[in-house]
Amino acid sequence: MPSSAPLLALDFDGVICNGLSEYFQTTCRAYGEIWGVEPLGDWEADFCVLRPVIESGWEMPILLRALAMGVTREAIAQHWPPIRDEIVKAEQCDRIRIATIVDQVRDRWIQEDLNGWLALHRFYPGVLEQLQTWLAAKTPELWIISTKEGRFIAQLLHQQGINFPKGHIFGKEVKRPKADSLRQLLFQQPSAWFVEDRMETLQNIADQPDLQVVELFLAAWGYNTAQMRDFAEKHPRIRLLSLAQFHGGFEDWGNGE
Repeated sequence: MPSSAPLLALDFDGVICNGLSEYFQTTCRAYGEIWGVEPLGDWEADFCVLRPVIESGWEMPILLRALAMGVTREAIAQHWPPIRDEIVKAEQCDRIRIATIVDQVRDRWIQEDLNGWLALHRFYPGVLEQLQTWLAAKTPELWIISTKEGRFIAQLLHQQGINFPKGHIFGKEVKRPKADSLRQLLFQQPSAWFVEDRMETLQNIADQPDLQVVELFLAAWGYNTAQMRDFAEKHPRIRLLSLAQFHGGFEDWGNGE
């Protein structure tokens, strides 16, 4: 494994930024619009722990609905797909409508109180300092590939004193899979490293023959479970990366804790 990455691409939410509070608050607002009442109970801690089971944003209100209905954290962690599908069927939920409501709630919030929305985002310890170090050294070449809108990523980083290179953020607005964004970057460099916190995304990339030149890392501090991290440790193409390794030298990446 090379001792440095000529091109390093990072996911944003779950790698650089912890947006769980924003996810939960947006979900609560969407829940109120979907079911006509605010969710009763304090579910934020359970919601944050269970966030890794969610594959798409429309599932977030369904997850909160399951908790409000008394489904246990353990049951959701182990059997989320059938629990989700049963609620969708029983409550006659329309997935497209729910996704639209979640997006509209977030868009409205951003328009009405951008600073309040931005304030719910936190950064993982030491990550911003590491980004500053790399940017000052101008190596590796840094990129962000995320499903969050690029303008908000740039704004969140700017608030922290980081002016990320213009044009180096592939956000929601590019409307393409992360694998395709990596393909575009490979036109500039013969190889790349990619840090992501979702195992499903990394598996998808690992399975594509033309992306074998991309070194893949699962961010252990992000939105994933112990089971996902165990799977990454056994995967031939994916390396588990700790936060301490992220702050250290590249030669230690993927070599265990």
